Formats: sequence, C-alpha cells, structure tokens
Amino acid sequence: MAKSRLLFVDNLRTLMIVLVILVHLSITYGGVGGWYYYERPTTEPSFIILAFFNAVCQSFFMGLLFLLSAYLAVGSYDRKGPRLFLRDRLLRLGVPLLVFEFVIHPFQLYPLIRAGALHIEGSFGDLLARYYRSFHIGSGPLWFVETLLIFALVYTAIRVLVPRKPRPDANLLAPPRTWVILAFALVLGILTFVIRLWFPFGWAFGPLNLQLCFFVQYIAMLVVGVVAYRNDWLVRVPKATGRLALGLAVFLIAVVFPVMFILGGAAKGNEVVFFGGWHWQAFAYATWEQFTCVAMITALTVLFRERFNRQGRLAREASASSYATYIIHAPVIILGALAVRHITIYPLLKFVLVSLVLVPLCFALAAGIRRLPGARRIV
Repeated sequence: MAKSRLLFVDNLRTLMIVLVILVHLSITYGGVGGWYYYERPTTEPSFIILAFFNAVCQSFFMGLLFLLSAYLAVGSYDRKGPRLFLRDRLLRLGVPLLVFEFVIHPFQLYPLIRAGALHIEGSFGDLLARYYRSFHIGSGPLWFVETLLIFALVYTAIRVLVPRKPRPDANLLAPPRTWVILAFALVLGILTFVIRLWFPFGWAFGPLNLQLCFFVQYIAMLVVGVVAYRNDWLVRVPKATGRLALGLAVFLIAVVFPVMFILGGAAKGNEVVFFGGWHWQAFAYATWEQFTCVAMITALTVLFRERFNRQGRLAREASASSYATYIIHAPVIILGALAVRHITIYPLLKFVLVSLVLVPLCFALAAGIRRLPGARRIV
C-alpha cells in the first residue's frame, strides 16, 4: 500500500529533534539528567522548572521519534525490498554511528578537558588510547541511531522469514478506541515499573549505552509505528480522540505531575525514589510517564495532521536537515555552552538565551553538511 509523503510527520519529527536539543541544554543549566557538561550550582526555581520540562519531554519525545522512525521504515522496506533497505540503513545509520563513535565523540571531550569541565587521568592521548581499546558503540545521543539499526536488522529478518500477504484497504484495523489507548498506557506503566526494579534510571548496558529503563516504551512504540503504517492510523485517528488526548495530557502535566512531585518528596530533594525500586513514587512516576506518552503522541499526531500538514521553505529545510542535526548537535551545544560559560546570569534565562542561538545554529550547520558532496545519501 503506497502512501504519499505526510508533511505533518516530517514536521513532528523536526519538533522532536528541537526538544532533544533543548533537553540537553536544560541539563547543562540545571535540569535533571546525564550530559557531558553541567554549569553548577543552579537556583532552586531553575531546577524545578527545568526538571519539570525534562520530565515532560522525556515522557514522550523519544517514544514518538521511535514510532515515526518505524512508520517511515516500513514504507521504505516496501519500496526497496530487503537488500536495498538494509544497504540504505547501513549507510544512513551505520556510517554516522561509526563516525560519531570513533571521531566526533572522543574529540568532543577535548574542549571539556581544556575548560576543566572533565577531569581525566593522564594526557588526552592516554584517554584516546583507553577509549579505542574498549568496546563500546552508541555513545552519547547516538544510542538512538544504534537502536534504529538494531530495529532495521530485526525487522528485515522478520519480513524475510515471515513474508507479508497484502490486505485490501477494507480489512484495515480501525484506530484504537479511547479505552484501548488507556489500557495500553496502563500496561506500559506497569511493565516500566517492573523493569525499573532491576534497571533504574541512570543504569545503562555499557557496551551499547542502552538505558533499559526506557525500553518498554521504545519497543512498544516501534511496534505501534509498524502497525500504524499498515493500517493508516496516523491519518485515520479521529479528531475527537485527539481532543480527549490533549485534555488528558494537560491534566497529567499541569495537575498530576506537580501533586506527585510535591507529595513524593521531590521538591525536598528526594527525587531518587521516583527512579526505580519498591516505592509508590516509582510506580506513580512510571504510570504517569506512560499515560503522558500515549496522550501526548495521540494529541500531537492529530494536532499536526490538522494544523501543520504543510511546509514553507524554512520548515522544509529544517525537516530535511533534522537527522543531520541530531547527529551533530552534541558537539555544537557543548562548544556553544563552553563559549559562554564565564557569562554569569540567572540559569533559566541563560538556558533560554543560549537555546535561541544554538538550536538554529545546529540546524544551519546540518543544512550546510548536507550540501557537501555525497552527504545527502547518508544524512
């Protein structure tokens, strides 16, 4: 079933890439999370606002990126077949993964060392020697690209071993009803709580840099992306479902999260109990996170389909450069933040001002990279 390009899907993906950059800058200036460079100390109001921003974004933005990536991958496989699809995935995912892992990532540590933001034993040459001797892949934000490559390999194997029989449009599955969507979110929340008993926040499978505490959602959204493509759900989800999802998302974000944050003790610095273990806070957070994920994804899909299913020149360029932007944003925002580290202003204001400069800069540099000979075949 061939489908025309859905511009709202491209626009959604662009927005998610912007949120990825903002979250990493938020961590830099006081938000919760792991990143290469931090400016500490921060103020309590800045911490609360940036932590809130990161928690909301973390609940859905990578899940939506996985869903959209799977959605687009299915169509690509159908057009190209297994051999060309795998060759394309190895080129577009494997090459950036290797370049980042063996060139960009180790050398982006050098300015951090020179600025005193990263302390190492021995010289930078010693660091490089240790780095290249160890086995690791998917460093930094490229864990996402690594995961998409794994998905492409698994999906290709399934399609080859279990050939698909075409179905007429009359046999398409209807978009899930509201109660099914809510039940799905509840199951995701319970499974996420369970997996975090063993793999809490911050724990990563070292050689592949995969934080398994989030992978219940990520795997689920990859599957949803495949099913959504086959049944044309992104186009067929009713507007009424989108409005209900938007209302639920606002309630979860504006009411439930602050109450959970305060009653759970996070406002007093006891946020660790939310990140895993046999704590009611961990269960509450896991279920809140997945309900927010499903609500936000449903609401944004309908909103962008109805309001943002078009592109001007700027949006078209940003969409075309979004993947390259994701790949290069880490060194760009690290260098940008280091360049203004001696400017002392209120952390939240600094986050806003730096973001206004670095987000467009990331996209502009990515657009320039795509114009290099042969680059468009890869990014």
